[in-house]
Amino acid sequence: MKTVIEGKVYDPLNGKVFNGRITVEKGKIKRVEPGGTGREIITPPFIDSHVHIESSLLTPAQFAAALAPFGVISAVADPHEIANVLGTEGVKFMVENGKSVPVKLFFAAPSCVPASPLSKAGAVLGVKEVEELLKLKEVKSLGEVMNFPGVINREEKVMAKIEAAKRVKKPIDGHAPGLKGEEARKYFEAGISTDHESTTLEEAEEKIKLGVYIQIREGSAARNFRKLFPLIEKYPEKVMLCTDDRSPDDLTSGTINRLVETAIEEGISPLKALRAASVNPIIHYKLPVGLLRPGDPADFLILESLKPLTVKSVYCNGRKIAHNGTPLFVPPAISQTLNNFQAEKITEEEIRITALREFVKTIIATDGELITDKACLKARKIKNNLCSDTDNDVLKLVVVNRYGEKRIGVGFIKGFNLKRGALAMSIAHDHHNIIALGASDREIVQAVNRVIEVGGGISLHAGNRNITIPLPIAGLMSNSNVKSLAAKVTEIKTELQNLGCRLKNPLITLSFMALEVIPKLKLTDKGLFDSERFELTPLYC
Repeated sequence: MKTVIEGKVYDPLNGKVFNGRITVEKGKIKRVEPGGTGREIITPPFIDSHVHIESSLLTPAQFAAALAPFGVISAVADPHEIANVLGTEGVKFMVENGKSVPVKLFFAAPSCVPASPLSKAGAVLGVKEVEELLKLKEVKSLGEVMNFPGVINREEKVMAKIEAAKRVKKPIDGHAPGLKGEEARKYFEAGISTDHESTTLEEAEEKIKLGVYIQIREGSAARNFRKLFPLIEKYPEKVMLCTDDRSPDDLTSGTINRLVETAIEEGISPLKALRAASVNPIIHYKLPVGLLRPGDPADFLILESLKPLTVKSVYCNGRKIAHNGTPLFVPPAISQTLNNFQAEKITEEEIRITALREFVKTIIATDGELITDKACLKARKIKNNLCSDTDNDVLKLVVVNRYGEKRIGVGFIKGFNLKRGALAMSIAHDHHNIIALGASDREIVQAVNRVIEVGGGISLHAGNRNITIPLPIAGLMSNSNVKSLAAKVTEIKTELQNLGCRLKNPLITLSFMALEVIPKLKLTDKGLFDSERFELTPLYC
């Protein structure tokens, strides 16, 4: 069957805009020729160059159905969240589930499972396991190498994984928050070619000059686009777009399409914005995604306009997969779920802190950032126990091991402003133990134990009220669709606001308070971790 599409063709690969006609046969582009009529715009599809699907709480198939209407038909997903829970079995589940829908989801082989030698996760991916995953055709890169001290110091096991990727000629993704100067040079000279952790133009430009592709990130918690978008105009061939971590309620309003739209509104050339969203990731990761060339897969978008950017139809391999904001495919239901959840319920006694001193090292969370600060603050003392001080926003933070080891880390955090209640989740990057904070020990314990009851999920407990989102797939994902999950997440966020929280994305912010490879201070089930010194640190100042 032959299909002819006419309109204004935006060709970011060759930097051209022309009235054209595209002929599609058997899922391929047969011809691209000038002379077509029509006011609609034809562009290559959008690619999310770095994302953790698990953060959406969706399966890969449901994730694809959520993104397709926005013109995102492909992504390079790093499944290190589920890998930390289930190892290679979890990664292969993601790959197979992604293949069940008519999109082009690709994956990275997780390089740091666990995130560091000091983190206890549910699985370990050694060199052998990484080599096995790199052989899969759906795996297009080595996932972000978060153990940057290991790279800088050329540690044997870290470098063996990097060399494994080089042998199969697959790129190596980076994770270098704040690295500059000699440390940055040593890190990227190891062969790492991307970074999505830059937060300033100065940092990003230094990395670009080292030959690195900068992935401008706009997730639900980490929002760097407004600071970094000028790079698209200045370095159009060295910039990609990504979301990294995006919650289901945010996904309903758009993704990479919104970044392209914003860039154009800010004066970036449409062709350069489209290049960042499609050409660069396709070329860098060698994705089998079409770029409007004869012989390419017939992957393209039909837009009604660029300002605002309105996606009318989405094609993948010549098949229309979305139209007017609706996916034209239904993800299959999952017949069997995978999990690794062995936590036992906790008691208030187990999270009590004897007041040996009053001042404690406290994590300072910032809205819109994954990097935390640290301070020495006074905790509230009740009957010789240190407790949450809601008046001064110094809340108790707890991490509970969920893999069968009865180990609990307890510390304090500032920035959530919760006046009542407690929030607990089995989403705690990257080990995905249970993380919780709250206004009182009693409510923290109630929220944690509810997560344990359902075998993983999100639980908000305040007084007699509880809102729970069960996540039966690895304690990370649900088989529900994006609209259903978005409604539940919105309900929890609204209740958190009612309880005093002022963070825009408290769930994702909380989920990163245990990730020890992002500076400066985090909490694991083993205790407080100083990411700058890369070692455990005492609670008391």
